Amino acid sequence: MIRPARPNDAKAIACLWDALVRYHHNLDHALPKAAPDGQNRYASYIQRRLRDPDAQIYVAESVEGLLIGYVLGMILDLVPETFEPERGGFLADIYVMESYRHQGIGRALVQQLMNWFKRNGIQHVEWYVATENQSGRRFWESIGGREVMIRMRIELNEEGKND
Repeated sequence: MIRPARPNDAKAIACLWDALVRYHHNLDHALPKAAPDGQNRYASYIQRRLRDPDAQIYVAESVEGLLIGYVLGMILDLVPETFEPERGGFLADIYVMESYRHQGIGRALVQQLMNWFKRNGIQHVEWYVATENQSGRRFWESIGGREVMIRMRIELNEEGKND
């Protein structure tokens, strides 16, 4: 079942977020680890987003009432202030517990969020996907996502590089 998140979901969503962060860090150690108190901070962040009219969070709930996934999206200006304003949707986070993947839950979460964006007059939505997240990239491509910009990184302190 997909439903809007409620304030009492914040801690469970923060646990899912922690799993999301660990998943990405395991894919690529260049991606950040959660701070020691990251789950608590994220739960507070979720509480603030739940009060924000320009943000929406949906959760996926199992038959037993366990939160097994979530998606967080926001309406914002997608470009720096030196460009013409570009009000759009930003899909900030999405995660589905591994044992529940490939059952259409991620797609259902995204569809609910896209419907919310449409109801709010949004014409396009953007998000980030980790380069090493091949299954994530395939998922986004399967629902019509396309690369617009590639973010790159260089490590300055690795021995033998950047001499």
